[in-house]
Amino acid sequence: MSALIPFLTLDQTCDQVQAWVNQQLTRAGFRVVQTFDLQVARLAHPDCACPNHGTEDCTCQMVVLLVYRKRGEPVTMVIHGRDDRTWLSLSGSMGKRFNQRLGAAIRRILTTQFTWMPPLAEATYEARSTA
Repeated sequence: MSALIPFLTLDQTCDQVQAWVNQQLTRAGFRVVQTFDLQVARLAHPDCACPNHGTEDCTCQMVVLLVYRKRGEPVTMVIHGRDDRTWLSLSGSMGKRFNQRLGAAIRRILTTQFTWMPPLAEATYEARSTA
């Protein structure tokens, strides 16, 4: 079992970050497949209260993506957002070794390309290495 340690924290909504991640990785030749969406899953449980916002005002989101290169096992990316802050984490497939090369390539692509975001005076970015 592995803990998810964010490698990138952005002051943007989860939806904004997910769209940017899909665009950047697709442009770089990766295939991205969404496998989970917390807000869709919550629809089946309308009385489930959010520990941060209550039931009605929940802005929390968690999206799970499988990121593939041409061949081999995917890397799992978890995009977790609350309010206007979003964290990106990587993990390997369940029961298999994490593909370090693929993970490093994904981190490099996402931590070096912030062309879509407002200037630093308007937003704060924090990148963490998971090496």
